[in-house]
Amino acid sequence: MNDMSKILVVDDDKDILEILQYILEDCGYYVNTLSDGHHFFDQINEQKPDLILMDVMLGNMDGRELCKAVKTQGDTQQIPVIMLSASHHRADADGLGAPDDFIEKPFDIPVLINHIQRQLAA
Repeated sequence: MNDMSKILVVDDDKDILEILQYILEDCGYYVNTLSDGHHFFDQINEQKPDLILMDVMLGNMDGRELCKAVKTQGDTQQIPVIMLSASHHRADADGLGAPDDFIEKPFDIPVLINHIQRQLAA
């Protein structure tokens, strides 16, 4: 069990957000969700997440750009970012804004949890 680590989940698919929130809260995480990137940095500053789980494609925004912004700002660069994507693959990770990890959709729940636990333990 974890110490109520905070995870920010960003995905433009509301069904995926709901599913991820349910699964992660069931695993004992505190979960905050965003359906777009518009208030992304406001959420980070308010919630101080321990990990960010983010889709590559966010409607009219690009998760890769948000990831790059997180990884280049001094006050957020230490937050692990796991990118999710149905349309990109692990081999594309260099173009993904340097996430700490990458998971292809559809994903298995145990695999997702394993990736999250590994990043939080790092």
